[in-house]
Amino acid sequence: MIQLLAFYLFAAIVIASGALTILARNPVHSVLWLILAFFNAAGLMVIIGAEFIAMLLVIVYVGAVAVLFLFVVMMLDIDFAELRAGFVKNFPLGIAVAVVLLAELVLGIGAYRAGALELGTPDGTAAPIVGESNIENIGALLYTEYLFLFEAAGLILLVAMVGAIVLTHRGNRAPRAHQNIGRQIARRPEEATVNTRPEVGQGVQL
Repeated sequence: MIQLLAFYLFAAIVIASGALTILARNPVHSVLWLILAFFNAAGLMVIIGAEFIAMLLVIVYVGAVAVLFLFVVMMLDIDFAELRAGFVKNFPLGIAVAVVLLAELVLGIGAYRAGALELGTPDGTAAPIVGESNIENIGALLYTEYLFLFEAAGLILLVAMVGAIVLTHRGNRAPRAHQNIGRQIARRPEEATVNTRPEVGQGVQL
């Protein structure tokens, strides 16, 4: 009974927070609703026994992706009026993409029910370890059956990270300014300070 109530609670919050992520006018609020949706989706994964996916949702999506989105949105000077205008401008394109995706889903489900698609069946090589948790089974499978693929994925991510660092790194090629002690000592007061009378509302001229 408690599991059923938790499922309906998490599912309702996921649907509501997902809708508010799209409908919120403030991008910061949208990211916060998205984080709430991820947390409740992780709760759903725990209920069905997929605690590894729940951990990925919390650590990767909430702890990295969503927080990165939040920092970017808060640090950038975003014109919300222009952002809403761009949303209205691209709304027909978004509707067209949504219609195409919906048609693909309907076509795929119809082909599966008609028997035109044959899904793969397990051959017994990846049988779960009886009496162990979901995380231990996934770890045993990754480090035995798919060890080389797992290492290759890590190398690809490493190369991508190094490439991003190399592309964004900008060396200080400008000549360094050296301090001239004699010139600073010989400087006269009239060369160091300037008396100005700025007008009201004019601001400071640098």
